[in-house]
Amino acid sequence: MDKQQFQQDLIGWFQKEQRDLPWRRTADPYQIWISEVMLQQTRVDTVIPYYKRFVEKFPTVESLAQAEEESLLKLWEGLGYYSRARNLQAGVREVAEQYGGIVPSTRKEISSLKGVGPYTAGAVLSIAYGVPEHAVDGNVMRVLSRILLIEEDIAKPKTRKVFEQAVTELISHEDPSSFNQGLMELGALICTPTSPKCLLCPVRDHCEAFHAGKETELPVKTKAKKNRNADFAMMAIWSGDKLLMEQRPGKGLLAGMWQYPMLELTAPLEANEVGELYAETLNGTISDVEKITAFKHVFSHLTWNVDGYLAKAEEFTPPENMKWVTPEQLENLPIAGPGQKMKTALEQRGDVAK
Repeated sequence: MDKQQFQQDLIGWFQKEQRDLPWRRTADPYQIWISEVMLQQTRVDTVIPYYKRFVEKFPTVESLAQAEEESLLKLWEGLGYYSRARNLQAGVREVAEQYGGIVPSTRKEISSLKGVGPYTAGAVLSIAYGVPEHAVDGNVMRVLSRILLIEEDIAKPKTRKVFEQAVTELISHEDPSSFNQGLMELGALICTPTSPKCLLCPVRDHCEAFHAGKETELPVKTKAKKNRNADFAMMAIWSGDKLLMEQRPGKGLLAGMWQYPMLELTAPLEANEVGELYAETLNGTISDVEKITAFKHVFSHLTWNVDGYLAKAEEFTPPENMKWVTPEQLENLPIAGPGQKMKTALEQRGDVAK
């Protein structure tokens, strides 16, 4: 491969064809860091409004470092993978405390921050600081597996090292920012997972898989394990004008987020049996139990099958992880996807003020 020509073709195409995205209008390493965290496992068009709201509310390292976790999670509500938000804040606090509010500009230092992996470190260093560092994610591995005809299984962690070495050898030292972003953009717009648009590709002449007719066979990736299924009841319990809400544990899935009280089910139950289960668990009196919705919520490794119920109760003292809230207070609680689906079902019935 003519390395210099490859760099010119990729960077020239990127500078001409790149999408106008809000995080590309800044060289602030903090704001680029935010965008890279939000873009993990999340579509660009989904991220844009969240990113804009986030940098408006927390424009500096100091503002995010000092934020209350609940206000942070409320702003992240609906974006999913909530540990990203907590890790981002923890890392930002380390920057505020240990680096005087300046995001580090070396791989060793930035990689020591909470939640900053090899990809995020390389992306921030190359885009914000112009340091020629690799930033390898699934997109980049797909693109380079085709360009360089790499047939190793990208599902295996050790394979990432192969691609990191490849980027280290190929990257432009004059414009590492456009080089790395060019690879990412190529993966998003041209070198897509299925049906790559090879005839529109600016680096087609350099692509070994295209010349070998193997572009649709790459990357090699073993299939992930099948998702596990779990069944739950979720119940909106009214006492007068107040709803009972439950906060999830501080660690694990949807940590710290709020939801309508939820119980795992080991067998199918009638509505009245579900009510009895809640009454026993909460040590309260539950009445008028009615099933109002059913939905699935899919995580990367797990699927929740949720039956949603509506019920009434005499106000009782709830467990420590629960509290009674008014509809107005409900609007200020960070509620994750499953709870949002339940909330929508209630709104459609007129049971919660929109």
